Amino acid sequence: MKKKTTNPAIGIRWLSITLTVSLLTLFQYQPAFASSLSDSSSPIAVAAMKLVAFCDDPKTGLDAQAVATLVEYVLEPKSSKETALPKMQEATGAYYEFDTAINFASFLQYSYNSKIPSALMSPSSLRYSLWKDLQTLPGSWKAPLPGGKPVIIHGLQRDGITPDLTTGIYYEYDLKRTLILLNHKGRQALISISKQIDISDVGKKGFILGNDDDWNYYYSGVPGSAKTGLGWVKSYIYNFFSVGVYVESGSLPSKVRSGMFQWIRGGWSGINFVQTGHVIKGMERRARNSKNILESPNLPAPNQIASTYQQLSSLSPNDLAVKYTALQQARQALAVRSGKIKADETIKHDSSANTPKEQIIEELMLEYLKITLGKSSLLGKKVVLGSN
Repeated sequence: MKKKTTNPAIGIRWLSITLTVSLLTLFQYQPAFASSLSDSSSPIAVAAMKLVAFCDDPKTGLDAQAVATLVEYVLEPKSSKETALPKMQEATGAYYEFDTAINFASFLQYSYNSKIPSALMSPSSLRYSLWKDLQTLPGSWKAPLPGGKPVIIHGLQRDGITPDLTTGIYYEYDLKRTLILLNHKGRQALISISKQIDISDVGKKGFILGNDDDWNYYYSGVPGSAKTGLGWVKSYIYNFFSVGVYVESGSLPSKVRSGMFQWIRGGWSGINFVQTGHVIKGMERRARNSKNILESPNLPAPNQIASTYQQLSSLSPNDLAVKYTALQQARQALAVRSGKIKADETIKHDSSANTPKEQIIEELMLEYLKITLGKSSLLGKKVVLGSN
């Protein structure tokens, strides 16, 4: 863990402020917690942690019963779609569930396709999500037959997230990833598991520009928080792990049931300030946008999105640099108009020379998605797709 020197008086003041904010958040945002899941001995929590362990070290072997336990839990009727999970590895946990009106095959094609950036389906949560050292994420999945062997893929991933709704802090970190496609009693299901590697990069100050559903964000590159009085904070995500269960409903019209088990440990000086309500709020944010995108009548076909991705990928470094500079300038101009930053603040840290090509393409793809869905884009269609 990184050591930092802090002023005791400032630290006490920060602790007081943070605890007050956390308590206020909890009193204002109290989900209906199911007591059966809040115990660390709950078979559901135990099953989820077995899959996290498999992601962290595939040599432990896949526990088929753990998979079945989670799929069955996600499918069963519930009085509440959100609930607390027991603390695991000092991380705060929660469960959240929602349905999306889409068939399972289409869900896979949009959300887990080597030719479509995965961050595109979660633009309010992910700035980018880059696979590396991946076995092979398929362009199309072959559905396992009942009783057939599941398809298992392991890989590493680098994620950059958008500014937090409350603090404006954004982070970047590495993850181990495991995807399991299986047939559970005649239903297709995908298990998506993530386990953070080491601690995140230091949290940096960002801003949501306008409505969060417009997907416009400013990334300063400066450590700290956008929240008044907390600009000096050096925070980290110390640990993050999750298990997402996606299973076809088996009813008409077709639906995909998504059940997300997620744990986060984050704060400063090793102290975890994450509360259950914060975890659920983050999952709700991601679910709302994913659902709206996948259910939109304006959503292009997967092959159209893949074609645009390929078109941008084939551009020269210079052409991509021109487009990315235009995007950065548009973000900065909006941040100035919104009163988030001063006009003389400049972006140097996000130049195309210091940004992976894949990340540049993913950020440009978001502007393409906005255009196709009828949203306002920071760049015109000609800038995003036209040659320079």
